Amino acid sequence: MPVDPNGPPAWQKTADAGRRLTLMGMNNADVWLVVPLYNEASVIGGVVRESRSVFPQVVCVDDGSSDESAATAERSGAVVVRHPVNLGQGAALQTGFDYALSDPGMRYVVTFDADGQHQVSDVEAMLTRIRRGDVQVVFGSRFLDRSGQASAAGVLKKLVLRSAVAYTNLTTGTRLTDAHNGLRVLDRSVVARVQITQNRMAHASELVSQIGAMRIDGRAVAIAEEPVHILYTDYSRAKGQSLWNAVNILAELIWR
Repeated sequence: MPVDPNGPPAWQKTADAGRRLTLMGMNNADVWLVVPLYNEASVIGGVVRESRSVFPQVVCVDDGSSDESAATAERSGAVVVRHPVNLGQGAALQTGFDYALSDPGMRYVVTFDADGQHQVSDVEAMLTRIRRGDVQVVFGSRFLDRSGQASAAGVLKKLVLRSAVAYTNLTTGTRLTDAHNGLRVLDRSVVARVQITQNRMAHASELVSQIGAMRIDGRAVAIAEEPVHILYTDYSRAKGQSLWNAVNILAELIWR
């Protein structure tokens, strides 16, 4: 039988990889971590390696990086999908969702940041929660973290984020404590129905709004929150994320 020089299509490769993980007895073969990636070459290698020690299937969506982010992620074991230009985190998440859906064995998608602030142990706890089967989405919440480390975010950032949460709850009909945390676990049935159109920071509220309005088999999507511990590192602070991301979120919510 002649061999196709181009090999099997991407979805077939993904499905075969998932089956191999299952046959090898590896846990979490039904989970894909989706990581939006933009100019994080100095940290993404460690993020991918640590994540893959527990969750072997990681797809990084390189959103037009001008550094070695994509190559570093690939060398570290992630699947890399590239945007030729920077489109924004919302667009990167949607591309990652579409890729994960190409794996018939995928049951859950985890949205995970590239900068080292999210922790694998939190993802494990969130997956334990969703695997009970009574919810379809688990949001991570910084404001449920009882370790006292939430204060590391700074008083002003917390004030801005809480304002954004209040606005999101008011406009979407949801009741969340931290609607703009990038750490989430979504069931396949939810991922298949999400269509993110807000490419920038407002995508988080759009995602919550779509989930809040979603019906699956005639029922509203069940949502839970789990406490997560965000690591505010010197690296993330040096990038100016700690406050300005929160301000951008609030501004885009009001003026979108």
